[in-house]
Amino acid sequence: MVPVPQIWRTKSQFCLHFDQKFLGMGNWFTCCVQRREKVAGVPKSGILTFANSVGTSGATEHASHPLPVPGKNSTRKKRTGIVPSPRSESEILSSPYLRALLLSELAKATNNFHRDCLLGEGGFGYVYKGWLCEETLTASRPGSGLGVAVKKLKPRGLQGHKEWLSEVNYLGQLRHPNLVKLIGFCLEGENRLLVYEFMPRGSLENHLFRKSASVLPWATRIKVAIGAARGLSFLHDAEPQVIYRDFKASNILLDPDFNAKLSDFGLAKSGPTGDHSHVSTQVMGTQGYTAPEYLTTGKLTAKCDVYSFGVVLLELLTGRRVMDKKKTRAEQNLIEWATPYLHDKKKLFRIMDTKLEGQYPRKAATIAATLALHCVNPEARGRPDMSFVLSVLEQLPSKYTSGRPFGDRRKVSKSRHKSESSLPGSVRTKHASCVSEGTKSPRERS
Repeated sequence: MVPVPQIWRTKSQFCLHFDQKFLGMGNWFTCCVQRREKVAGVPKSGILTFANSVGTSGATEHASHPLPVPGKNSTRKKRTGIVPSPRSESEILSSPYLRALLLSELAKATNNFHRDCLLGEGGFGYVYKGWLCEETLTASRPGSGLGVAVKKLKPRGLQGHKEWLSEVNYLGQLRHPNLVKLIGFCLEGENRLLVYEFMPRGSLENHLFRKSASVLPWATRIKVAIGAARGLSFLHDAEPQVIYRDFKASNILLDPDFNAKLSDFGLAKSGPTGDHSHVSTQVMGTQGYTAPEYLTTGKLTAKCDVYSFGVVLLELLTGRRVMDKKKTRAEQNLIEWATPYLHDKKKLFRIMDTKLEGQYPRKAATIAATLALHCVNPEARGRPDMSFVLSVLEQLPSKYTSGRPFGDRRKVSKSRHKSESSLPGSVRTKHASCVSEGTKSPRERS
């Protein structure tokens, strides 16, 4: 049976355990989020200054890191006030941030929705590349003006219209660097279209899982994780709160600089208000990414998004899909397969993406893996808030983001072979430890 991680009720409990048992990193993680009672005279939020060890001489330097100081309770603030009434369709479509566009202009912009302009196909429609004049948003010749992505929904009746309207509702009001920008919409008869800014790097899913895609380096993966966490944290802190409900690799789009933006808000839902702890709704989402308590009860909270984020973080670390029927039965479910290794930092390298060829810093990988472990906690109350997840990712010291790797591909493969051989446990551990530090074992030196 796979051990279930202990439930942490406060951020400080999580950090102290994380620091003492998982990392052996001195006081770094503890300083990131200190116990409230030890921070005298510190306001509810602000800047904490702590020491980072540098070099080998024992010298230290001080750096200030923006960090929300935890209160007595790690849960989000209680939302009070009158529950907002649902907006009517006319109110949603009259958003000052959006433009109503003509179907004829969008057809011209995409060469009459030609297959050569097809970018991809989702659950609710096809996405085409198009060109519009930046000032008038009328059709422009290919290669000139503003590049856009035009989503043309399949005619699926009331449910399809509901999700289309939900996307217009949320992206028509929300603006953030880590949310894809919705430029306009088209509603003519049975035709429902959405026009977004064009994201030239495509989805994270394509970069992680396509065999023909170039390998995402470690630093880029962390950058993507931080950007996605910022987007989710923004949604969870909004008033009223927004629960994304469909966080997955295919819904994370990348700009030319690999900045992550969340797309597809068709399943987004307003979070609980007042004294309510959750929203009861029909279970919807994608297999593997959906939180277990939501699947069984239909009770939706922001912690469901945290679970989905943990799944994507595991995909970034391992380079594997959350559900992969092509794998052996024991490895088809990513969480079940990876969890035993996440409990032991000495075994973590066994599940890391082999395409990285060992080029990732050991301590940063351990931090990210432990964070993912707590995000996918089967108990919702044991998961951290997205604001805390973002704090941990952003507070990674630079030396842990681009520092000494585990070692080259040959050493990683050799350590895996030795760890699975018939050598005594103490010898295996010592040999694997030497390789993970990028050094040679006594056997290799001889």
